[in-house]
Amino acid sequence: IDLNGIVIVENLAAVNMLGREVGDLVGRHAHDTLHHHHADHSPYPVADCPIYKTLHDGQPRSISNEVFWRKDGTSFPVEYSTSPLRDLDGKLCGTTVVFRDITARKISESRIKYLAYYDALTGLPNRTLFIDRLEQEIKKAHRNQTHLSLMFIDLDRFKEINDTLGHDVGDQLLVEAAKRLSVCVRDSDTVARLGGDEFTIITAGLTELGAEELIVQKVLAALSAPFTLNNETVYVSASIGITVYPEDAVTTEELLKKADQSMYAAKKAGRNRYHYYTSAMQEHANSHLRLITDLHHAIEHQEFFLVYQPIVHLATGVVNKAEALIRWQHPSKGLISPLEFIAVAEEVGLIVEIGQWVFEESVRQIQALQQANRPHFQISVNKSPVQFNAQTECSNSWVHTLQALGLSGQNICVEITEGLLLDPSKSTKAKLYDFKAAGMQVSLDDFGTGYSSLSYLNQFSIDFIKIDRSFVCDLAINSANYALCEAIIAMAHKLNIQVIAEGIETQCQLQLLMQAGCDYGQGYYLAKPMSKQAFEHYLRNQVPTHVSIPQVGA
Repeated sequence: IDLNGIVIVENLAAVNMLGREVGDLVGRHAHDTLHHHHADHSPYPVADCPIYKTLHDGQPRSISNEVFWRKDGTSFPVEYSTSPLRDLDGKLCGTTVVFRDITARKISESRIKYLAYYDALTGLPNRTLFIDRLEQEIKKAHRNQTHLSLMFIDLDRFKEINDTLGHDVGDQLLVEAAKRLSVCVRDSDTVARLGGDEFTIITAGLTELGAEELIVQKVLAALSAPFTLNNETVYVSASIGITVYPEDAVTTEELLKKADQSMYAAKKAGRNRYHYYTSAMQEHANSHLRLITDLHHAIEHQEFFLVYQPIVHLATGVVNKAEALIRWQHPSKGLISPLEFIAVAEEVGLIVEIGQWVFEESVRQIQALQQANRPHFQISVNKSPVQFNAQTECSNSWVHTLQALGLSGQNICVEITEGLLLDPSKSTKAKLYDFKAAGMQVSLDDFGTGYSSLSYLNQFSIDFIKIDRSFVCDLAINSANYALCEAIIAMAHKLNIQVIAEGIETQCQLQLLMQAGCDYGQGYYLAKPMSKQAFEHYLRNQVPTHVSIPQVGA
C-alpha cells in the first residue's frame, strides 16, 4: 500500500479471503476495501484506521481483533499487522499489511465463553451466571427498595427415572423440564440449572410479598404434567423452596442456603409442593451441624456408655437376656437420648464406628457374666441398616471376635429393623446368614410399625419379634391393640418364633400379655435400664420365680 493508501501489490491468499478476483485489489483504497465501516455498519473514520496511522507516522502496528469486509458485503474477524516500507534513502513510501482470518478462533472462544456461563445440556444459565445475576438483582432490589424471591427447585423421582430408563431419557427429561420452567416465568426473571436435577428461578422487582406465588403454582402444574420421552410416559413433580430478599437474607450465599433448606422441607412434607423459609429451619440446621460436631467429639473422648435392660421370661421370671442400650453423657448438655442422635449418626456414617463400640462393650459384659457363672446369658445388640451396608465392615467380624474370645454365638442376639429386610442387598443377606451359621439369634425390632411381611420372617429365619411399645402402651382387654398383640403372638408361635413385648409399664399390661401367651417382656414395670454395676448387682440378687398367668377381664 502506497502513501496514498492505494493497494499496489496483492497476493492470492488476500484475494481469496476477501472474495475478489486476481488483480481486483490493486488500485483500490485500502480503507474502503478492507474496513470502511465496523461490523455494526457504523462509520469507521480513516483517522482511526491503523493502516493510515502507519502511513502517517511510520510506526508498525499489530491489531488482534478487527473486522475486514469481503466483496459480497459479508465481514470476518482478522488479526493483522502493518510494517512501514522505506525507499533506498530511508524515506517512508508505504506499508505492508499481513492479515489472518481468525473466524475459527472466535467461534472457539465464543463456545468456551458460552460453556463458562451456560449449561451445555439445557442452554440455561449455569451456576456461575446464576450467581452473577443474583448478585446484580440484589443490588437492584436494594437500590429500588423492592423484593426478590429465589426458588430452589428439585425434581422428585428424577433419580428413579434416570436409573430405570437410562441417562439419555434422564437428559431428555431435564431438557423438557427446563423448557417448561422457562415458559412459567416473566422475561425479567432468570431460570438456571445448578446441576443434576436442581433448578433455580430468580423473580426480581417484586413490589409485594407473595407476588411470586403465581409463578410457583405454574411451575408445580407444568412439572407434574406427564412427560413423553422415547415413547415412554413418565411422571415427576417438584419440591420447591422459597426465600425472599431482604426479609430472609441479604447475601447471595444466605439466600441460596435458605432456599435449599426450604426445598428439603417441602420434600419431607410430601413433595409436589413449595415451602417458604422460616427461622426455625436455620435453628434446626445449626443444631444439626453442632450435633454432628459433638458426635465426632464424643467418639474421640469416649463420652458414650451402655446401660442394660433385662428381658424377663414371663412364664418363669428368669432373666437370661438383656438389651444393650447406648447413652451419651455430653460434657455440657448432660444426658442425651439416643432418639436425638442415632438418626444423625446414621446419616453421616458415624453409626458404624459407634455400633462397633457397642458390640465390643457388650462382649466385655458377656465375659464378665461368664466369670459370674452365667455362661448362657444373651445380650441383644442393635445393628443399624447403615452398619450392614457399610463397605468397611467385614461380614463376619462379629463372629470372629466371639470365636477369638471363646464365646458362643448364642451369647449375642442381633436386633434389626423391618426396613433392613425391605430390599436386602447381597451383603446384608450374607451377614445375616453368617450370624445364623455362628449360632447367633436375630430379633426383629419394632414389629408391627413397618412392613410386617411374613415372607421376611420365613426367609431370614427370625428367632424373636419384638412387639412395638405403641401396641403395649394402651393395652386393655377387648381393645384393638390387645387383639393385634394376640394375633402377632399366635402367628409367631405358628412360625416357631418367640415374642418379646417392649414398653411394659403397668401390671395390667403385663397380665394381658401373659394371658395372650407372650414369651418375654421388657419395660420399666419389670426393670429399668441399668448401669453395668447396677445390672450385675441386679443379676446377683435376682431370684427366678414361677409366675402364674392372671386372667384379666370381666
